[in-house]
Amino acid sequence: MPAKNPRINVVLEKPLYTAVEHLAKKDKVSLSLKVRDLVKEALEIEEDIALAAFAEKREKTFKRETSLKHDEVW
Repeated sequence: MPAKNPRINVVLEKPLYTAVEHLAKKDKVSLSLKVRDLVKEALEIEEDIALAAFAEKREKTFKRETSLKHDEVW
């Protein structure tokens, strides 16, 4: 029966593998689940960095005198 979710094979250096293995054992989850969770967390961090850069760019061009007031929006 084919797997329900797509799969990725990845090669890790021994120290990295050992670190992930340690985290998986500590959390009492499989290596696969631990790697999945770490990838999700890394993607969230990358998204946060991208959004922060976008917000910083917008902040530099913000002009209070031309912005809409609360009452004008609602």
